[in-house]
Amino acid sequence: MTYEELLHEHCQPRKGAGDGLEKATAQSMLEALPGWSLADDGKAIVKDFSFKDFHHTLGFINAVGFIANREDHHPDLEAGYGHCQVLFSTHDVGGLSLNDFICAAHVEALQR
Repeated sequence: MTYEELLHEHCQPRKGAGDGLEKATAQSMLEALPGWSLADDGKAIVKDFSFKDFHHTLGFINAVGFIANREDHHPDLEAGYGHCQVLFSTHDVGGLSLNDFICAAHVEALQR
């Protein structure tokens, strides 16, 4: 899927291994999301975002929270002064699902 296609999608309930993505598929889908990479042995995707100060970092975190609640798909966040790491994984499939890439695209749109 392209970045634009991911942006027009919304998360759906995904449960069980049948809704999971193979590592090769996930690696291919990363081409639509510059700066994102596989983590946790291919069971998550992650990106570090940088900001000029804590105020902008916190604004980004709040926007990510809005997206996560709207899509009902929540990332792990790790933040400090001027940076935030966003990690998506779908616990119900034991790795990655399409939902992770959909949400990553919506988060990516915050920076464009």
